[in-house]
Amino acid sequence: MGLTRRSAVLGVLAAVTLAACSDNQDQKGTQSGLIEAAKRKKAPAVTGDLLEGGSFDLSAYQGKVVVVNFWASWCAPCRAEATDLEEVWQSSKASGVQFVGINIRDEKDKAIAFHSGRATYPSIFDPAGKIALGFSDVPPSAIPSTLVIDQQGRIASITRRDIRAADLREVVEAVVAEKDSPNG
Repeated sequence: MGLTRRSAVLGVLAAVTLAACSDNQDQKGTQSGLIEAAKRKKAPAVTGDLLEGGSFDLSAYQGKVVVVNFWASWCAPCRAEATDLEEVWQSSKASGVQFVGINIRDEKDKAIAFHSGRATYPSIFDPAGKIALGFSDVPPSAIPSTLVIDQQGRIASITRRDIRAADLREVVEAVVAEKDSPNG
């Protein structure tokens, strides 16, 4: 890894460390947690090895709404939101919504122990936080952070704190409904 790339990785990790488990504000300029369709940025490639084996590739879900949650086993707000995330996953997967967790800055055995019994959706193991670097236009600069990707592969919402089921469900349902909208 070159010095510039290493510096960038260290910079992002430092920012995430400083913001970890924080109560940062959501994306500015949104209504009901949604970014206006015309202002949405394309989501980067998201690929990686899953905690329980196998791999994940966001591009396989083009045309679907995808919820991406950045988490760590040591993060108290991550523990607080885990039940809410699972609840929305269970209630929305029949609509074609996909969830994926991205575990960062963690040890694999601790991540697996946290994830088992809390989440039935897959989670990528990304201890170096490299996936977060791809989200430079709308960075998940706190742990936890939850992004909702629309059917066109754009970031429709970002929450840089723990999220409750009612709030996430409202955003997910709004983004799912966009497929029938000319502005979606």
